[in-house]
Amino acid sequence: MKKIIIGSDKSGFYLKEAVKKSLIEDGYEIEDCGTLDVESPYPFHQVAPIVAKKIQDKEYEKGILCCGTGMGMAIVANKFKGVHAAVVESIYAAEKCRAINDANVLTMGGWIIAENMGIDIAKKFLNTDFTEGLEEWRQDFLKKARDEVKKIEADNFDNK
Repeated sequence: MKKIIIGSDKSGFYLKEAVKKSLIEDGYEIEDCGTLDVESPYPFHQVAPIVAKKIQDKEYEKGILCCGTGMGMAIVANKFKGVHAAVVESIYAAEKCRAINDANVLTMGGWIIAENMGIDIAKKFLNTDFTEGLEEWRQDFLKKARDEVKKIEADNFDNK
């Protein structure tokens, strides 16, 4: 069973709902947090920490967050060590944020991304592996770069 966590604020609610419905149809088990009803919204800065903490604690490998632009969710989620959230507005960027940057949280904007495009973006994000489709020399470079980024992250989170 494929499992992910997903969340939204009011501005990302309908995009999140469309993505969630499609992923469930594809066999994903989804934990939905944050705004579950558009009439009872949660703000982005309350939703992103829920998803980020569960990624950080390794309850889930990947998550999806939707707000108005995707940027607020990414800013908050990236405050958590081990969480690498990427704002994505195209299928190409979804593929590359996984293949090149090993992002583990996808953020999208409900004001920017149409529902069908959001579904395609989410599927590309979830089905692309780190270094997938890249030349061997680039794979080696990116794996070493990821290790260096982890060192930078450790220095900046652990020394404060």
